[in-house]
Amino acid sequence: MIEINNLSGYYGKKRILNYISFQAETGTCVGILGQNGSGKSTMLSVLAGTLPGGSGEFLYDGTDLFKDRRRHAACVGYVPQGTPLIEELSAMDNLRLWYRSRAEIMEDLENGLLAILGIPEFLKTRVSHMSGGMKKRLSIGCAAAHHPEILLLDEPSAALDLICKERIANYLREFKRQGGTILLTTHDIQEIPLCDSLFILKQGCLLPYEYDGNYHRLAGQL
Repeated sequence: MIEINNLSGYYGKKRILNYISFQAETGTCVGILGQNGSGKSTMLSVLAGTLPGGSGEFLYDGTDLFKDRRRHAACVGYVPQGTPLIEELSAMDNLRLWYRSRAEIMEDLENGLLAILGIPEFLKTRVSHMSGGMKKRLSIGCAAAHHPEILLLDEPSAALDLICKERIANYLREFKRQGGTILLTTHDIQEIPLCDSLFILKQGCLLPYEYDGNYHRLAGQL
C-alpha cells in the first residue's frame, strides 16, 4: 500500500499543496483531476523527488521513500509531461541508457511491457523523427525499465491519437494486473475508466470524487 501523509509543495514561494493525504492499494490506479495550474504536476514532481522544498511522508509498505532514496529509486518510475529522451538517439539507444542489459530489453520487446506499448514498431527510429505518441510510449518504457512497483504519470495521453491512447491504456491495465500501483494526473475522460479512485486537486487540497458519467457535473467541480 502507498500512503501519502501531509504532503506539501511550493512553486517558488507560493504553497501549492496544502498538506495532502491519501492512500492507494497495490494493483490500483489513482486518478488526480484538476484545472491547469492546480498543482497536479507539482504533486507528482514532489513525489518523484525532482522538485525540492516539499515535505510530508511517502510511505510504501511502511517505508518512507522520501528518507530512503535507494528504495525510492528502485520502486518508483516517473513520466513527466515533457520528454526525458535524448533526441539524437534511436529508441533502442535510449532504452539502453535505462535498462541494465540488452537481454532484458529484448525480453520486454518480445513478450513484455515494451511489446504492449508497441515500441518494436519504431525501435530504430531517432527520437527527433518520432511522433508525440511514439515519444510518450518510449518515455513510459524507459521509466519502467527497472520494473518499478509504482508509476507516476503526468497526463500520459495528452494530445495523442486514439491508437496511442489505447496502447498506453493496455500497458497500464497490464501494469496493474501484475500488482503495480499508478498515480496518474489527467484531463482526459477516456482515462477515467482506468482509475480505481479519483481525486480533485483544488486550491491546494485533494478531494475524493465519484464520477457518475456526467462530464458537465465534473467540469463544474474542477
